[in-house]
Amino acid sequence: MKLKPLGRTGVKVSELCLGTMTFGWKLSEEESHKAIDMFKEAGGNFIDTANVYQNGNSERIVGTWLKEHERDDLIIATKVRFRTGDGANDVGLSRKHILKSVEASLERLNTDYIDLLQVHAWDPLTPIGETLSVLDDLVRSGKVLYIGASNFRGWQLATAIDYSRHHKLKEFVSLQPQYNLLTRATEYELLPYCKREGISVIPWGPLKSGLLSGKYSREMPEPPEGTRLRRWKETGRIFPWNEDGNYVWNTLDTLRRISSEIGRTPSQVALNWLLANPAVTAPIIGASNLEQLKDNIGSVDFALSKDQVNDLNNSSKLFVTYPYDADSDDQQQRGRES
Repeated sequence: MKLKPLGRTGVKVSELCLGTMTFGWKLSEEESHKAIDMFKEAGGNFIDTANVYQNGNSERIVGTWLKEHERDDLIIATKVRFRTGDGANDVGLSRKHILKSVEASLERLNTDYIDLLQVHAWDPLTPIGETLSVLDDLVRSGKVLYIGASNFRGWQLATAIDYSRHHKLKEFVSLQPQYNLLTRATEYELLPYCKREGISVIPWGPLKSGLLSGKYSREMPEPPEGTRLRRWKETGRIFPWNEDGNYVWNTLDTLRRISSEIGRTPSQVALNWLLANPAVTAPIIGASNLEQLKDNIGSVDFALSKDQVNDLNNSSKLFVTYPYDADSDDQQQRGRES
C-alpha cells in the first residue's frame, strides 16, 4: 500500500484504513487478530475503532493484539461522543465525558497514547469551545497526538477550524464522513473545504453497507434476511427498495459492467473509485470475514481508466439544485479558467 500524509502533519498513513466495528461481533478475537495481521502484512498501518463499538470490546481486542506487537508501527484512531453508560454525563463532548472516555480507551487499547482521537459527531448541547479546549489539553499532555472529526456538516467543520485558529488551539487534521458511489453529497461542501484546508478525508461506509459489493440486484423483492439492509428495512429505512431506487440500480449495473471488463470484484472497483479521488486519504475497509478483507485489500494494486471513472460518476450522479448545479458551477468558473 502507498502511504499518504495525515492532513498537515508529518505522520504517514496507509491508503486503506482497517475498520474494526466487526471485531467482537462478526469476527471473533482470534479472527480479528488475524485480520490485523493480514492488513499489516499488506502494508497497512492505519486502524480505526471507537469506544462504542461492541461496548468497547473492539478497542479491547485491538489492545490485546498490541500487547504482542510493536505499538509504534501503527496509527491507532478511536472516537468519543456517543453514550457509554447510563449516567446523565455519559454522552456528548463535554470536558467530563471526553476525559473519562479517553482514560477508558487508553486502558482498553493497552497504550499510553492515541494517535488520532476523533469526535464521533457534533454535540448540539456542548459549546464547541469547551470540546476543542479539552482536546487541546489532551494533545499537549501527550495522551493524544492528533484530533479529528467524524460526521460533521460543512458549517460545523468550518466553525470548529475557525474557533481553533482564533484561540490558538490544536486543529482537526482529519474528517471521517460517509462517502461512496451512492453517498455523494459529501462532495458538495465537505471535500472542497477539506482539500483547501489540508484536512485528510477518511471515508467510512465505502461499500454502502454491502450494496456496492455486487451481492444485491434489482430482481430481489427485498433485502435478504440477516443483512444490514434488511435491518434498515425493518426499522423503516428501506433504501434502496423504494421509489427512488432506480439510480442505485443503474450505478450497480455500471459497477458490475466495469468489474467484469477488468476482472475485478465490484467491491474492489468501488474502493478504487474512492482511491482515485485526490481529496481522499484512506477509505475505511471493514469485513465480516477474512475473505472479504482480502478482497478489499486487493483494491489498491490497479487503476481505473478515466472513462471508467467518468462512467461511474455519471451513473451515480445525484440530482441537485442551486447552489450545486451546473449553472452555479459555471458562474463560479466563468472567465477564471486556467
